Amino acid sequence: MFEEILVHVEEVIPLSDSEKERFTAILVKKKLRKRQFLIQEGDLVKYEYFVASGCLKAYEVDGHGDEHIIQFAKENWWISDFKAFFEEGKATLYIDCIEESVVYGIEKQDLEKLFLDIPKFDRFFRIKLTSAFVALQNRILSSLDKSTSERYLDFQKTYPNLEQRIPNYMIANFLGVKPESLSRIRKKLVQGES
Repeated sequence: MFEEILVHVEEVIPLSDSEKERFTAILVKKKLRKRQFLIQEGDLVKYEYFVASGCLKAYEVDGHGDEHIIQFAKENWWISDFKAFFEEGKATLYIDCIEESVVYGIEKQDLEKLFLDIPKFDRFFRIKLTSAFVALQNRILSSLDKSTSERYLDFQKTYPNLEQRIPNYMIANFLGVKPESLSRIRKKLVQGES
C-alpha cells in the first residue's frame, strides 16, 4: 500500500522493517478526483503531501480572480502550502488535482516526533527541503534573466513528460505568458531543430 513512498524514501536513506512500520503508521492516504481541492485558501494546513499517483497544481488567485500557478506536483513530488504548513497557519494557496490523484499526508506534529524517534528521517526531509529551495531559487532567477523560450526549456527539463498530461494554458500560466505566445515559442523551437 505504501510502496511508492517507501521506494522514494529509500532512494535517500535505508529503512529497517520497524522504521518502515513507524513511518507508514503516520501517513494518511487520500484519493482525490480530478479538479478536487487538496487545499484551499484560508484552510489550516496541517499536512505536507507526497504524490503517489496523479498530478496537482499549486496556485494563488489574485485580486482580479486570475490564477498564478507556482508549482506542479506529479508522482514522487511533495506539495503543500509550505509557508502555512511550517508556520502552522492558514493557506494562501490553492492546490487541486489536474488528474485523479493519490497522496500520502504527514501531519507536522507527527513529523517532528518522527525526527526525534528516527533521526535519519530528519536528514531525508532536510535533503528534500534543500532540493525544493534550490528549485524555487532557480525558478525565480529564471524568471528574472531568461527568455520565455529558455524558461519553457527549463520547464521541460524540470517536468519531463508533463506536457502530455496537462493543458497548454496551464503551462503558459506557469511560464507567465499567454497560450498564443507558448504556441509561437514551440513553433520556433521546432523550426530551429529541423
